[in-house]
Amino acid sequence: MSAHHATFGLAPATRAGAILSNGAYEVHRDFFDFIVDGRPLLLRLADLDAVSPLAADLGPSLFTAHVRRLLLEEDAPLADGRYVLYGCPECEGLECGAVTAVIERDGADVVWRDFAWQTGETADLRRDGYPGIGPFRFDGAQYRAALEDLLYDGGPGQGATARRVLLVGQRVALPARLAAALRGIGIGAEITRDAAGASPDELRSYGAVAFGSAVREAERDAVRAAFAAAGSSAVFVDLPVPVVPLLVARIEQALDRCPQDQRRLLRLAAVRGEVTVETAVPCRLGVTAYRVDRLSRTRTAELFAGQVEAGTHRLAVDARATRGTAYVVARTSGSVLVAAVAGEQARR
Repeated sequence: MSAHHATFGLAPATRAGAILSNGAYEVHRDFFDFIVDGRPLLLRLADLDAVSPLAADLGPSLFTAHVRRLLLEEDAPLADGRYVLYGCPECEGLECGAVTAVIERDGADVVWRDFAWQTGETADLRRDGYPGIGPFRFDGAQYRAALEDLLYDGGPGQGATARRVLLVGQRVALPARLAAALRGIGIGAEITRDAAGASPDELRSYGAVAFGSAVREAERDAVRAAFAAAGSSAVFVDLPVPVVPLLVARIEQALDRCPQDQRRLLRLAAVRGEVTVETAVPCRLGVTAYRVDRLSRTRTAELFAGQVEAGTHRLAVDARATRGTAYVVARTSGSVLVAAVAGEQARR
């Protein structure tokens, strides 16, 4: 079979959750993406909102079963020797569509070929194939080593650590609403006033710590010290304004463990009247502004929604949407970034 050898690896990736304008939720998913010749395979598939079967929230048994399938230790789940490489992040049902490919041994190598978008029992390569993607020939030893490492070093527990956040503040109003919203998109959230007495194992289970605006600096220092003593790698973030969708996005960004060079969104900056976004690949981009007016009311404005190419994009926006205390959120199907609006408009 003619196919040049490609390198194979795995890397943490995130499908960012969200609270939609209609009140619905998109769930947060942490998973391992396939790295082919140093580049995430998912980024080669245009703007696809999907996750691999190697997701952190599947539980040890199902996670192991998916790894064993990719190792060709179990029969292919679909006709014609096809395996699911990416599926729906909400339900994982084939009826929502999935990227599938034939995976087979060829001597000592493993080959992935005939990539297709599949919604039924069989794939139509003429209609739904991915021309230009594959075939990929992987060295069998390298392929097996990368997948077997997940079974011993980086199974579902690794991703689960990043799916939990500690909210430091009072158990009232905003923290309670924020915790409910985070749980709604699949992120565990607890509320406390301090970390005194918590076991090191418990503290290490959090991927992020978020401080409410009323928490004093001395209290913050005590929490940081407790996490440092536990050897935690949690990210610390502030919750500057009482806008739940904005705070959810800020925490999602803090929880993102995907390496910088494997993200769709690379940079976000905002000044009055202009938002600058840098994207690594062609993708569908959404940009939303949140601000708090002089009467402490929340104002939301959809600044942009559409397909963009890879590169730096400067979006001219109505300056009124970013006046006062304002923040901008940029989203793609796999990434979210939050930026405070800089300059004169940040003053009330």
